[in-house]
Amino acid sequence: MSPSLPLVTTAERRHRLGRRHRLAPSARAASVSEAADAVVALRATDAAALFLSARARLAEGGPATVEQALYEDVSVVRLLSMRNTLFVVSAELAPYVDSSTARSIAAKERRTFLKHLQEDDQGLDADWLARTEAAALVARDAHGPCTGSQLSAAVPALREKITVGQGKKYETETGVATRVIRLLLAADGRIRRDRPRGSWTSSQFRWVHTESWTAVPPAEARAEIARRWLHAYGPATEADLKWWTGWTLTAVRKALTAVGPAQVRLDDGGTALVGPGDTAPEPAPEPWAALLPGLDPSGMGWADRGFHLDPAHRLALFDYAGNIGPTVWWNGEIVGGWAQRADGEIVWRLLGDPGRAAETAIAAEVARLAPWVGGTRITPRFRTPLERELVA
Repeated sequence: MSPSLPLVTTAERRHRLGRRHRLAPSARAASVSEAADAVVALRATDAAALFLSARARLAEGGPATVEQALYEDVSVVRLLSMRNTLFVVSAELAPYVDSSTARSIAAKERRTFLKHLQEDDQGLDADWLARTEAAALVARDAHGPCTGSQLSAAVPALREKITVGQGKKYETETGVATRVIRLLLAADGRIRRDRPRGSWTSSQFRWVHTESWTAVPPAEARAEIARRWLHAYGPATEADLKWWTGWTLTAVRKALTAVGPAQVRLDDGGTALVGPGDTAPEPAPEPWAALLPGLDPSGMGWADRGFHLDPAHRLALFDYAGNIGPTVWWNGEIVGGWAQRADGEIVWRLLGDPGRAAETAIAAEVARLAPWVGGTRITPRFRTPLERELVA
């Protein structure tokens, strides 16, 4: 490691996180699309977590503000993309995410499904699939925005079942509707999720048509994603970007070469990458606290999260599959967890002693969250040990 490389300290990495992830009060976003762009993409696997991630970064507005962006303005859109996971990205960035990642995922899902049809040997094949997809689109046009159940009621072929893993221990019978609607039509960009039935925490989406994205060459798209990711998450490593995107190592290296990142020293003795020229010292924002939901990008943006998470706290805050639960932050460091009890009370626990100023700021953030959630009850999709303890 060259001592001539610029140094980015752990404190500066936390300063960057607070300002660039729009978590410090003075840095909060004016729109949902701005909040999404700040972290490249907001995780949307859990409907409630998406709204809470946006809330933590917005200067003002309630759940209706996020709904307006998703379903009326369509300034942000859901895409099955990085790591074969559902994310929300700005409409501006969507063509790049689609080309860099979503297209290959859609193609893989189609190949996998056709393989299952072939193995099932019930007379369902590529021709049947093409007819079924066409019928689903016609039904959607005839009925307007409708749920998957409503589409299945209108299209008998969507009620078919296939056997997956025939002759194996994991053999199971499964319906085709979810795969055709969510993993084929939606992944192909022919339909999109619209306002769900129920509240903003519901995942029972209605489906509507969507227009195709502007075509962007895949290499150009990956370079743009890598450039934005480095700005939001740098200093970071090649391994971090590979983990976050789910791209091959070759694709990651080509994208980074196209971007031309700068190398910096870290105060733990390692090196990492930042965007071109992004090596100036990062001044501290004002002190800030945040209550982030499970799966939030600020907790999941790196393969190595040591600069903002004490390894001793990992068991309490992550589930068995590596999904982070609701977390309490103080000045760029995870210092505890939070939960909502059945009666609506928001409770939290510190996993150390960050000081009285931190406790006061965290309590104020709880007071900011409570009216935003209102009478809604939130249960994370992925439960963690600390979250379960807090609601018990």
